[in-house]
Amino acid sequence: MNINFELYRVFYTVAKLGNITRAAEELMISQPAISKSIKNLEDQLGGQLFVRTKRGVNLTDEGIQFYGYIKQAMDYIYNAEHKFTDLMNLETGTIKIGISTTLTRQFLLPYLKEFHRKYPKIDIQLMTNTADELLNKLKNGLVDILIVNLPLLNEKDVEVIKCKEVHDCFAVNDLYMDLLNKEINLADLNNYPLILQAKGSITRGFLDNFLKENDITFRPNMELASYTLVSEFTKIGLGIGYITKEYVEQELRNKSLYILNVKPAIPCRHVGLVLSKSHLPSFSAKKLIEIIKADIDN
Repeated sequence: MNINFELYRVFYTVAKLGNITRAAEELMISQPAISKSIKNLEDQLGGQLFVRTKRGVNLTDEGIQFYGYIKQAMDYIYNAEHKFTDLMNLETGTIKIGISTTLTRQFLLPYLKEFHRKYPKIDIQLMTNTADELLNKLKNGLVDILIVNLPLLNEKDVEVIKCKEVHDCFAVNDLYMDLLNKEINLADLNNYPLILQAKGSITRGFLDNFLKENDITFRPNMELASYTLVSEFTKIGLGIGYITKEYVEQELRNKSLYILNVKPAIPCRHVGLVLSKSHLPSFSAKKLIEIIKADIDN
């Protein structure tokens, strides 16, 4: 049975009001059109829904049972409409962001502050994991936005928006002052204890690809899962750390870290927003993207 939804809407309104004239006023259609719709619905269902009285119309026993189901369906539809309106107006909703702890602190926090100020009723969920696992979640619609250090090795089925430019470097503490003010060949860093992020991270992948292009192989003494640990271990003098300049600006100012002058120079890269091409971002995700892009454009 393929009955036009409009016939159900007319039936629901007449049954709710118990009066064809009032129903016509609410639906803003003529009384004959109301009567025709009711007759059409009854013909398609194969039974009578209303009995006319001097005061209006009453539901038949079958009509009462039918109205119970239709009312429930209409309530669901109206609730869905209201929910959708609330989502559009950002009166409710959730935004799910895939991001590392480092980028949350170094990049995202100012944007989250502005977003929360404008849309305080939106729940914010941060998901941290490896870049590959977060990318799979994004492609499966489990994450609205992915914020990562670029470049991504697998950009299929995603849109990448470049944001903040960042510069990777090798840094030391004051135990390695003899290396400062010198130009150091990257290959010669193997003569010192090296502290790198573990393989599998985007940052480590970027470094390994750059080294491969220059026929250099590193033999790191430490490979750590956390960027923060790389920075902290470098600050206490456990070796030469591969870090991002923009994330240690305070340490560089207070001279707990120093950047080495290496050749060949490491190219810059970017922090980026990654969106799925197969899943539209939620209304709240779109607003956060607008906030970030507005800052980029300025």
